[in-house]
Amino acid sequence: MADKMWAGRFSKEVDETVNAFNSSISFDGRMYRHDIQGSIAHATMLGECGIISKDDSSKIIEGLKDILKDIEDGSLEMDMTAEDIHMFIEAELTKRLGDVGKRLHTARSRNDQVAVDIRLYLRDEITEIKVLVLKLCKALCDLAQKHTETILPGYTHLQRAQPVTFAHHLMAYVQMLTRDYQRLCDAAGRMNECPLGSCALAGTTYPINRQMTSDLLGFDRPMENSLDGVSDRDFCVELGCAISLIMTHLSRFSEEIIMWCSWEFKFIELDDAYATGSSIMPQKKNPDITELIRGKAGRVNGNLMTLLSMLKGLPLAYNKDMQEDKEAIFDSVDNVKLCLKTFIPMIETMKVNKDKMRAAAAGGFINATDCADYLVKHGMPFRDAYKITGRLVAECIDKGLTLETLPLESYRELSVLFDEDIYKAISLETCAGERKSYGGPAPEAVKKQIDNAMKTLKPYFDEYGIN
Repeated sequence: MADKMWAGRFSKEVDETVNAFNSSISFDGRMYRHDIQGSIAHATMLGECGIISKDDSSKIIEGLKDILKDIEDGSLEMDMTAEDIHMFIEAELTKRLGDVGKRLHTARSRNDQVAVDIRLYLRDEITEIKVLVLKLCKALCDLAQKHTETILPGYTHLQRAQPVTFAHHLMAYVQMLTRDYQRLCDAAGRMNECPLGSCALAGTTYPINRQMTSDLLGFDRPMENSLDGVSDRDFCVELGCAISLIMTHLSRFSEEIIMWCSWEFKFIELDDAYATGSSIMPQKKNPDITELIRGKAGRVNGNLMTLLSMLKGLPLAYNKDMQEDKEAIFDSVDNVKLCLKTFIPMIETMKVNKDKMRAAAAGGFINATDCADYLVKHGMPFRDAYKITGRLVAECIDKGLTLETLPLESYRELSVLFDEDIYKAISLETCAGERKSYGGPAPEAVKKQIDNAMKTLKPYFDEYGIN
């Protein structure tokens, strides 16, 4: 059983049930590298400021590096009876160095130690999530470039509405994901302040140099207020919110993929590596991956509510409730990475059934607006054109025809403005191709969207080596 660092005040052992309840090493153990990183910076500063001797500082730093090496090569196992990762590492250091190891915690509290560790950990995780979001943007842009002229029915209320292109649809998600990337950058920027030196809540009487530890750890600046330094978890909430939005976008896309690969749509087919079968129905090819992503979005949203609810009633400064931040934000981080890592190759390998998309677009009167616009361009008020087109659609439904197959005589019975060129005006290619307005589905408009997206994202692709 590991000794409690705070045991001096107490006359009896803590109940074993309380020990288990209080312990966090089972989930904060993942921060061992960041805890050691923060401790090395702190020990360096203590030595440079003369708070401990430089010899002791050097021994502590070497001892911490040895512990890191031993954890990573498996020769040192974490003591799961330790209260947390911070106490485990300090206890191991003290076991190895004796009194020298005990000097590490001078001018530091677990409160600011925990605060700096989680910022360091999440800062690294944000970078990995950003790279995955960029890779998905690249995969979608690459796919869009192949389908700038692939006709797809656009929907409102899940009813066929107007013709778009598949590239246009894909680029809508690129826009969402680009905003997600920007939110991650914003969250990382606000997170990048150093709480180390805030101590328990009120700083310290030792002549510490907070700017030095901030610089050593790669932060932009020390946090301005020591109370805020130990009690702030806004950065967890902000990252949790950014992750929830990423998962919401993946979930919306997943819902469409689930529909699109059904027999009723058959717009796409998932690669066998990204689908599963049934235990009883041999014909089934189920989109389980996208269903799991859709489900995990709810889980991640729940984590965000956990963080908000945990914070909402807390007085300043540190409270043990804050231990609940880690499981929630770690789970969100783990799941968004897992979903992105699965989603990217699924998109890259799926088969697009262009003929099925076009056939669906042809069967839903989604060129009705263009029929009305034809009359408007020939001088008729839009509301009158709308009414005439509605009657034409009703006639088509009654006769089992489409606007493309309805005879010209039927058109002219309702308006003499109709002529042979109506069929060109309402062809799907014309309907999509003439929507050239900025941001629209026309091939030339979508190519512009792809070009703009690639120009926006290219510096980030280059930064992270994404080709």
